[in-house]
Amino acid sequence: MIGENNIPKHWGKTKASEVGKLLRGINYKKEEASSEAKINYLPVLRGNNINGELNFDDLVYVQTKNVSKEQLIKSGDIVFAMSSGSKHLVGKSAKAKADFNGSFGAFCGVFRPNENFDKDFVAYFFQSPYYKKIISEISKGTNINNLKREHILDLDFPIPPLPEQQAIVAKIEELLSELDNGKQQLQTAQQQLKVYRQSLLKWAFEGKLTNKKVKDGELPKGWKSVNVIDIVEKGKHSLKAGPFGSSLKKEFYVQKGYKIYGQEQVIIDDAFFGDYYINEEKYLELKSCRIKPFDILISLVGTVGKVLILPENAQEGVINPRLIKITLDKEIYLHKFFKYYFESSYVKNFYSAKAQGTTMDVLNLGIIKTIPFPIPSLKEQQLIVDELESKLTVCDKIEETISQSLKQAETLKQSILKKAFEGKLA
Repeated sequence: MIGENNIPKHWGKTKASEVGKLLRGINYKKEEASSEAKINYLPVLRGNNINGELNFDDLVYVQTKNVSKEQLIKSGDIVFAMSSGSKHLVGKSAKAKADFNGSFGAFCGVFRPNENFDKDFVAYFFQSPYYKKIISEISKGTNINNLKREHILDLDFPIPPLPEQQAIVAKIEELLSELDNGKQQLQTAQQQLKVYRQSLLKWAFEGKLTNKKVKDGELPKGWKSVNVIDIVEKGKHSLKAGPFGSSLKKEFYVQKGYKIYGQEQVIIDDAFFGDYYINEEKYLELKSCRIKPFDILISLVGTVGKVLILPENAQEGVINPRLIKITLDKEIYLHKFFKYYFESSYVKNFYSAKAQGTTMDVLNLGIIKTIPFPIPSLKEQQLIVDELESKLTVCDKIEETISQSLKQAETLKQSILKKAFEGKLA
C-alpha cells in the first residue's frame, strides 16, 4: 500500500477505480475461434501477448459479432493477464501504443484511464514495484492463479498534478531509453545464441560437425536413416505411452511408494523432483509403464518434445499419461545423441507439421515412431556428443551472463519506477 509518508505532501491519493475503468475480456467457444485471419473475424490478445509490451504473435481470431465496440483496444489502454496457468504471468500488464482493431480474451482485462490522467503515468504505475508487490502478496500461498476486479480497482493510486505526471513520464522515458537500448542489444544477442545453438545441432546431425567433406542433402558415408522403432531395445514395453487417465486417478496416490513421473520432472530436467506415488498393487498392474534407469522420457502435451534421461539411481516408478518412455538399444544409439537430436529444429519442425490443424502442440506415440533418426557408429556418436557439449558449454556461459545482465536491467528499471512514484525522480 502507498502510505501518505511515501509520497510528496502536495500529491493526492485515491483508488484505481477513480482513475479509470476495468473492462472484461470476451468469451468465445474454442470451435468458434480460428488461428488464421478471416473476413468478419477480429484478432484477440491473450496472456502470452503481454510482457512489458504488447506483442502480436500467435493471435486467435473470433467472429466480429462477439466483440462490442467498447471491447476494441484503444491507444493508452492497459492490458492485463488476469488469469493464467502460471503464477508468474498473472498481473503482467502492457500499454497499447495505438488503436488496435481487435480485442482481448476472457483471461485478460483492460484498464482504460480517464481523460484527466496521463495515460503513460497510469501505465507505468501498473509496472511499478508497489503494484508488483501487491500482486505477489495476492498470489502467495494460494493455488488460484487469477486476479479479481477488486484486486485492481481497490489499489491505492498516487495523484500528482497533471503537469507533474507529464514531467515524471518524460523523466522516466529519458532514463529508460538508454536502458531499453541495452536490453534490446542483450535480447538480440540472446536470439543470435539460440540460432547458433540450432545451427550447431543441424551441423551435428548432418555429420558436418565432425566431417567437413559432407555434401548438402547427403548422409555421411557409413550413416543410415531409420525410425525410432529401429533403435529401441528388443522386447516388450521399450516404447510406451503412459496409461489412460482412468488407470492412474488421484485416488490411487499414496504418501510413499512407487514414484509417478510426470511432465514436471522432464520440463525442469530433474528426475528427483515431485512427490506423487502409487502403492505396490497399482505398480504391479501398470507393468508396461514402469521405468528403468537410463530410460528416456518425452513430454507429450503443452511443453512438448522435452527430453529427460533418467539417471542410474532413478526411483522405481511409472510414467503418467503425458509422457512416453523409450528404452534405447545401447548397442545402436547413445542416450545423449538421442537427446540432442530430439532438441534439434529438424525434429521440432517434423512433429509440428504432423500436429497442424490442432489448437495446441501435441505429440503422440504414432508421431514419435515415424520420426527419422540418423545413425552413425557409436564411436562417431560419441565424438559428436563431445564436440556439441564443448561448444554448448560456452553457449551456456554466455547465456548465463546475458540473463544476469537482463535481470540487472530490470532491477534498475524497478528502482527508477520506485523513485518516480515516491516523487523522488530528480
